[in-house]
Amino acid sequence: MKRCPSCNRTYTDASLNFCLEDGTPLALDAPPPSMPGATVRYPPARDTAAPPPTEIFRPDSPLISQPPPPPQQQWAPAPIPQPQKKSSAIWWILGGLAAFAVIGIGAAVLIFMVASISSTNTNNGNANANSVVSNRNANANANSNANTNSNTNTSNLPSEFTDDFSQQKWGTGESKFGRIWYADDEYHMSSKAKTYVAIYAPSQQYQTANATIKVTGRSVDGSVPSAGFGLMIHCAKSKDQQLEDYALLIYPSDDPEYEIIMHKNGTQSSLVTKTKSSAIRSGTSPNQFEVRVKGTDMAFYINGQLLTHVNDSENYKGGVAGLYTSDATEVAFDDLEITRNKD
Repeated sequence: MKRCPSCNRTYTDASLNFCLEDGTPLALDAPPPSMPGATVRYPPARDTAAPPPTEIFRPDSPLISQPPPPPQQQWAPAPIPQPQKKSSAIWWILGGLAAFAVIGIGAAVLIFMVASISSTNTNNGNANANSVVSNRNANANANSNANTNSNTNTSNLPSEFTDDFSQQKWGTGESKFGRIWYADDEYHMSSKAKTYVAIYAPSQQYQTANATIKVTGRSVDGSVPSAGFGLMIHCAKSKDQQLEDYALLIYPSDDPEYEIIMHKNGTQSSLVTKTKSSAIRSGTSPNQFEVRVKGTDMAFYINGQLLTHVNDSENYKGGVAGLYTSDATEVAFDDLEITRNKD
């Protein structure tokens, strides 16, 4: 691409060397800097019909731009053939007729060029308007699957479903917010300090409506994440592409505690604040997380012992299972089980 240093007009025709507006010599235009991939710590858009990716996201769509209009054709009148000189009177008559012809043709061409430029600008304006409408509709469709509108039909799903993490089904990757990977038939997660990572299940098979969900989790080195780690249920994305779910988190210290949290439109709140429980095993010992869902009632268990009940007041029942960890502690999950309740 070439650019005019005087008026900044750009040209894609490599054969042009001078600006068609002011005749300034054209200069090569430096290519725009590349856009690095952006990252966020949250899982992808809410669409439980397709597996969500990990927290590593691709950059936004490139800006839509219209190509520059084609260079206008320069018009010049054809030279008038010189007649043989017969007399001064005839010469002045022919000269006057030629002048009128040149003026008439020039006026016609000028009118035609103005009409063409006006038509070109109108078409470009319509193309830009259509692009904006198209993008707006695409975004509206992508955001239309709210948590409360999720499909809760589990009749076509198996009554029992297991994932022992021996096969790589869930998202993996690394970003500035943390790392997720498979190792030794376990699913490992590690966040960065003072933040957390949440990952949603990869398919509809992991739906949690009217089901019992179990998973085993452990701290690899025995340290305790500052905001806990654990099992998430009814996971989905809001219309604004924000987290919405419930989660049972534990703090397996020497004086272990648990907490029930909720994400609503990306905001985390504590439904049951940190509560001590002797049912939680400390250190590196594995703990079995369990949530029994019946309608809107959610019963939370650790290692088979009931902790508390919470009502699904937000009607998140259409979501899937998920996993959560915080801080720099490495945790590992194994043996996820989902058993559908028989109506």
